[in-house]
Amino acid sequence: QVQLVESGGGLVQAGGSLRLSCAASGSIFSINAMGWYRQAPGKQRELVATITHTGSTNYADSVKGRFTISRDNAKNTVYLGMNSLKPEDTAVYYCNAYILKSGLVWGDYWGKGTLVTVSS
Repeated sequence: QVQLVESGGGLVQAGGSLRLSCAASGSIFSINAMGWYRQAPGKQRELVATITHTGSTNYADSVKGRFTISRDNAKNTVYLGMNSLKPEDTAVYYCNAYILKSGLVWGDYWGKGTLVTVSS
């Protein structure tokens, strides 16, 4: 089994900062891309940022310059640093990873999400 567990969400005032973490565990042989997605109330899930195994990153236009994605391959962990938060960043943030399990089967895995609430 493979699990992704997010942490670091919470309530913050506009202009504040938060750092999300997501740790992958289980029968993992290798992890390719990892990323963060978010879903606001009444809206579809959207891409926030992704990072490849070698560190190449991609960001949604709405978070460029404010959010930073990083990863620690030794710890199978991806992070999302969020600065200058806005009320419109309020959402449930989900971790995603493309993982090669020990049985050499690739799979797309999701965490259960962590809520970020930005007050105005």
